[in-house]
Amino acid sequence: MRCPFCGNVDTQVKDSRPAEDHVAIRRRRFCPACGGRFTTYERVQLRDLVVIKSSGRREDFDRDKLERSIRIALQKRPIDPERIDQMISGIVRRLESMGETDIDSKVIGEIVMESLARIDTVAYVRFASVYKNFQAADDFDRFVSELRPPVMPGDPEE
Repeated sequence: MRCPFCGNVDTQVKDSRPAEDHVAIRRRRFCPACGGRFTTYERVQLRDLVVIKSSGRREDFDRDKLERSIRIALQKRPIDPERIDQMISGIVRRLESMGETDIDSKVIGEIVMESLARIDTVAYVRFASVYKNFQAADDFDRFVSELRPPVMPGDPEE
């Protein structure tokens, strides 16, 4: 593993243990050349996934990009970080177990929205606003009105 500080390729593992989600190994590393310390994570990858964008462009699946977008949607929400990590790992496992190496970006977006809807409605709406490219307040209004249960005749209105 190359040192992120000096580029030395000969780094040493000082400690290894399972990560919090138990689907990765956390390794503390030390660089004898510059004395730098850093952490790496090792995960099982069933297959190399390729994302097919709506433009038809292809790019390698990037777990970090998925994680960043989910964490942005969940920013300042009362969700335990371990639960977020479990959700991200679950999404990646689901994508890898689909049996296809090429996955449409729309499929990924729908899976993320489904997962977010189960844990936090606000994060779900935040993610959907970017994913569905909301342009005006009316777009939010229509989307949120679909989330509300229908008012039945005779029900007291608020």
